[in-house]
Amino acid sequence: MSPPAPQADRVIVLRIRRQDRPEASHRWEEFAVPRRPNMNIISCLQYIAAHPTTTDGTSTTPVVYDSNCLEEVCGACTMLINGKVRQACSALVDRLGQPSSGAGEAGEPITLEPMGKFPLVRDLFVDRQRLFNDLKRAKCWVPIDGMYDLGPGPATSQELQKERYPLSRCISCGCCLEACPQYTSGNHFVGAAIFTQVKLFNIHPSGAVLKEERLDVMMDEGGIADCSKAGNCVVVCPKNIPNLESIATVGRQAVIHAIKRFFSG
Repeated sequence: MSPPAPQADRVIVLRIRRQDRPEASHRWEEFAVPRRPNMNIISCLQYIAAHPTTTDGTSTTPVVYDSNCLEEVCGACTMLINGKVRQACSALVDRLGQPSSGAGEAGEPITLEPMGKFPLVRDLFVDRQRLFNDLKRAKCWVPIDGMYDLGPGPATSQELQKERYPLSRCISCGCCLEACPQYTSGNHFVGAAIFTQVKLFNIHPSGAVLKEERLDVMMDEGGIADCSKAGNCVVVCPKNIPNLESIATVGRQAVIHAIKRFFSG
């Protein structure tokens, strides 16, 4: 079955913030892309990569961006689309901007920008290493020693499975961190993505082995006490993770941990 033909009388214009190097000045470039049914932003960027010419006829370089799975699982293609942080692979063109009204005419441009809370590499591509470093710092994993057969794991109740499943849907995309007013380049705040994973592994039958070490990190600089509970993380999360519930749970755990540590010396 052949792919659907482009709608030749309709184009979509993308206005993209370009920056060749972290220290370079940024510029804006516009690209016209033939509109196809069910297009997403990634398919537009792929077209621009094959036809790197702006709307004024200037030849330029392909736009640099990050992507992998193209099905909202890897979290790599996070960017600002029309000012809102989201995944480019699930952002459908038909739901963004305004379509053209006739042949050769373009509607309202779709604006693409890189996330601003992470160091810029180039164009729409940023370095999210801080997020992954914080996951390591908070020991967000289940400690399993060795490659040998450990036998069946601890039994998990249906209720606990239901509580843990929404938390396990986190794709480390960084949307919650980009929208958070507390998360800035000048501090060490870890943000909702880390709090959610701390809760996930603290209530895991095996992961709870490292619970106290995780809570020590949560009580340190940039931990749970620095959260202002603005709630933006819940609004922008592409997986509808109950981040505020995680923040409340980790906060209670940290208080109990602090009291125990105080009286135990």
